[in-house]
Parts: sequence; C-alpha cells; structure tokens
Amino acid sequence: MLLSKAKVGETFTIEKVEGKEKIKKFLFSLGCFEGQEVTLISKLAGNYVINIKDSRYAIDEGMAKSIILQG
Repeated sequence: MLLSKAKVGETFTIEKVEGKEKIKKFLFSLGCFEGQEVTLISKLAGNYVINIKDSRYAIDEGMAKSIILQG
C-alpha cells in the first residue's frame, strides 16, 4: 500500500522506498527507510505530515507515493 492511500492517525512499517535517486536520498535523510515505522499525522491539499522517529515532516504527494507500506 502507498503512503498516499493510508488513513490519518495510523502507524505503518515501511516496506520500501521507490522513485528517483534524489527523492530516495532525501527521504532516507529524514529516516524514511525499510523497516522504519511511520505515522500519517494529516493530509491537506496534497501535502502529507508524517511522524518518523519522534519528528514531524511535511512531504508532497509525489514523495508519499514513493513510500510503500507493509500490510
């Protein structure tokens, strides 16, 4: 399942990160990599606020579609 399809408030484990190398490196710098837990905090106007390792980040829909979740 893609992060862009996730429900607000739920926590998921990241299965893998796809997309262009630039996007993958950026997401990895945020702590977004295989096996890491991510919580979707809110979705608003194509922007996604996520919680990774007790930090909140805002990403766009393109990045959210690059994150594949387990389950």
